[in-house]
Amino acid sequence: MKDMELKKGNPIALVPLAVFLVLFLGSGIYFNSIGAEMAFYQFPSPVAATVGVIVAFFIGKKSMGEKVDSFMAGAGNENIMTMCIIYILAGGFSAVASSMGGVDSIVNFGLSIIPPSFIVPGLFLIAAFIATAMGTSMGTIGAVVPIAVSMASAADIPVAISVGAVVGGALFGDNLSMISDTTIAATRTQGCEMKDKFVMNFKIALPAAVLSMVIMAVLGSRGEVPSDLEYSLLKIIPYISVLVMALMKVNVFVVLFTGTALAGAIGLWDGSFSPIALAQTTYEGYQGMMEIFLLSILIGGLANMMSEEGGIDYLIHVIKKRIKSRKGAEYGIGALVSIADICTANNTVAIVLTGSMAKKVSEEYDVDPRRSASILDIFSCVFQGIIPYGAQLLLAGSIAKLSPVELMPYLYYPYILGVITILAIALGFPNAKNRPGN
Repeated sequence: MKDMELKKGNPIALVPLAVFLVLFLGSGIYFNSIGAEMAFYQFPSPVAATVGVIVAFFIGKKSMGEKVDSFMAGAGNENIMTMCIIYILAGGFSAVASSMGGVDSIVNFGLSIIPPSFIVPGLFLIAAFIATAMGTSMGTIGAVVPIAVSMASAADIPVAISVGAVVGGALFGDNLSMISDTTIAATRTQGCEMKDKFVMNFKIALPAAVLSMVIMAVLGSRGEVPSDLEYSLLKIIPYISVLVMALMKVNVFVVLFTGTALAGAIGLWDGSFSPIALAQTTYEGYQGMMEIFLLSILIGGLANMMSEEGGIDYLIHVIKKRIKSRKGAEYGIGALVSIADICTANNTVAIVLTGSMAKKVSEEYDVDPRRSASILDIFSCVFQGIIPYGAQLLLAGSIAKLSPVELMPYLYYPYILGVITILAIALGFPNAKNRPGN
């Protein structure tokens, strides 16, 4: 353990965060009670964060000018800005690649090679690949759940089982993807490379995925796969290129620019869109990331204000009293992000909210940044995948015309992932030696 003593801090400095959470969570509970669709997304999270920032300006003894400087320093932090630019580029790639037919080709290609006895775990694999390539569980669920519903009906498989497999695969891929907003947030806040976090994550997620597919194969049913599925291997190339370049540790900006250029070139070549339509589609992808872009900037500024007023130190002080070892610190990081996700129903927001706290805990207890980033991402994924008011289950249930609660018994992957991660922390697996200076 490092020889550093944290101050007890100031709990009053956390009031702005509490305001944000109450607004975000309270509005979600209200809209859910009146039956609104996507209840936890009715009240825009950046607006809730803005209210929290306003409250922060009325706390502490610093002058208004000093508080503005503090907010701007946090909002304009290099990690926050890098994260935001990556969000935008990832949105552009996803939109262009999807618009030129890449998602349909991946889905149909995957279905065309699935054995009839492997339909349910096959759906998990298709969703996992698409989510890993696209970096979004929501986009994957939107693309694959309609296919899963149709196949379940044709093969006489319970719809909830097939949809649960898709949700699990989508979460697996989103958790591992190099361009997922959760990966971006986790690695940037903890100060590690995406490739290193991927390796750490993969060693924990793969056993969970394999065990989940075994259960799906045993409990699933044999069915028929349509034989007239059309796909283009050419349209899959942009996704493959992104995965390969990311694993080769190519700069993430180069990865995303190259992937978007390939997808755009293929779309222009086969007439999927015109040059103007390509530009418009790219911009639509950028716009799709605006909420998390704005929220990250606002939360970055708010976190810095709270930190300078002693709020972060107070939280760490409370956590420290319950932590006696490095393993305890890892469990503490997992608990932090889990509670944040349950409160916000958004795994990226949960990571952004708790990232700076997790970083301080990891430094205090010599937790390797690759492990802390992995733990943040995994636990946020686990709870995001099982809360019935989360966007993933709401979307899947809406498409399949099922209640999110009906899907919960068949979400094998997030449950198993949670158990395996807890065991991995207890056993110190996978082993990671600390880097110099961490």
